[in-house]
Amino acid sequence: MRRPHWPRRVFAQLLLSQTVVTVGVTAVTAGLFLAPVSRELDHDAKQRALSIAQSTAADEAIALAAAGQDAVAAQRDAEQIRLATGASFVVITDLDGIRLSHTDPSKIGFRVSTDPEPALRGESVTAIQQGTLGRTARGKVPLRLADGRIVGEVSVGISDVSIRRRLLSMVAGILLCAGAGLAAGLLATLVLARRLKRRTHNIAIADISALLVEREAMLHGIREGMVALDRRGRVRLANDEAVRLLALPEDCTGRMIDELLPPGRLAEVLTGRIEGIDLPAVRDDRVLVVNRMATEHDGAVITLRDRTELESLVRELDTTRSLTEALRAQDHEHANRMHTLLGLLELGLHRQAAEFISEQSGSHAAVAARIAEQVQDPHVAALLAGKAAVAAERGVRLEITADSHLPDAAVDPRALVTVLGNLVDNALDVLSGGVRSDGVVSVGLRVCGDALLIEVADSGPGVPAELRERIFEEGWTDKTAPAHRPRGLGLAMVRRLVERSGGQVTVDQGPLGGARFSVELPEALHAAVIA
Repeated sequence: MRRPHWPRRVFAQLLLSQTVVTVGVTAVTAGLFLAPVSRELDHDAKQRALSIAQSTAADEAIALAAAGQDAVAAQRDAEQIRLATGASFVVITDLDGIRLSHTDPSKIGFRVSTDPEPALRGESVTAIQQGTLGRTARGKVPLRLADGRIVGEVSVGISDVSIRRRLLSMVAGILLCAGAGLAAGLLATLVLARRLKRRTHNIAIADISALLVEREAMLHGIREGMVALDRRGRVRLANDEAVRLLALPEDCTGRMIDELLPPGRLAEVLTGRIEGIDLPAVRDDRVLVVNRMATEHDGAVITLRDRTELESLVRELDTTRSLTEALRAQDHEHANRMHTLLGLLELGLHRQAAEFISEQSGSHAAVAARIAEQVQDPHVAALLAGKAAVAAERGVRLEITADSHLPDAAVDPRALVTVLGNLVDNALDVLSGGVRSDGVVSVGLRVCGDALLIEVADSGPGVPAELRERIFEEGWTDKTAPAHRPRGLGLAMVRRLVERSGGQVTVDQGPLGGARFSVELPEALHAAVIA
């Protein structure tokens, strides 16, 4: 024989368990209600028997019959009272407890089956007792003459059958009320179970546990950040990658996202105040791509992709592409120089050919040597040398100010290269494209204690005063974004890096007529090395 299986679905388990509970509670409640009702009926029966007994004892003729042991008169009067009141029996005894009346005349002349002594001592007694007529509710009182002398007792009984009959007459109403309550409970259980069925998509209990384990493994195993927000913007969950990318505290769950992130574009994107697909944002020195999807209950699920390394690779690719273009142009220029040199030699102008070779070979070496002399940090020197070649190819002259000096003492060369590279790239982008044939980008590096002062100026159109704060916002740009990466992140990243180190970056009009970006980086250099 197969054992019945417990339902696997959530709603079915709820329906079955709630039905069992509702039926059980209803049954217990009905039982608890019937128990005091039964006791109350017993009490009423005993009080009714006592009242009949007291009324009977108040009849002086019955007392005289008991005193004279007149069984005939006592039987006649007792039966009249029994029939009139509906009692099961009315028994009159003498002082010895001998019956003078009884429902069964054959029992007259015999001692009563229950103890008559309390009533014969003058006490009134009520009790549920078992006698010759079965279980009855009894009331016993002393029988007195007019002078107060006790001459016997009066015992009146109400049959237990009549009490049970009254109880059964009430059970129907009680069960009707219990049935109505049970039906209401079952209906509520059914509605709740159907709603739960929709909310749980009729999923099985075992599947819920498996889905929970799989979700936790998926959330904390994927390399993308995921954040779930409720309708009020509070964090419901954040996986390990999201905590790392957003620098969230461990107790971020349940807190508002605006409390966890500084004001700015990232918070605006996460809360949905800025909408779009693949929105770029910056958190410290990280470039993030954010997507936000609304959920059914006005919440949101946010995915975060770290594009920091990709952004660095794209910038390196841009630099490589620029250098490739510069090398291609230099290849043509080199061919022209070779043709010129060949012509000088064929014409026999050997002195002019030697001077031409010296002039051409020394120009580029001189630029690199000048940069290396003023900038001793190898990372920054290599950056400026590469940018100088790119600038030359774009028809822009990149120069280092005469008072520039940077020792090989940078605390964080990577951050320094990021800041300076973005500022120089921004200036080259403004000047390239033939806007001006004599475009100049000026770079100044000065040391003040253990702080580094950076100035990048250009001869472009400059930045209007009303835009000098807005250009540092994430995603803002006045340039057309290339297909391979978004614009509007470079200056935002510069500001984040500078402010994170306790410095500041400002923009104004420079000596070359265009924009001048001034950066102060405190504690950017190792003081011991400088000293």
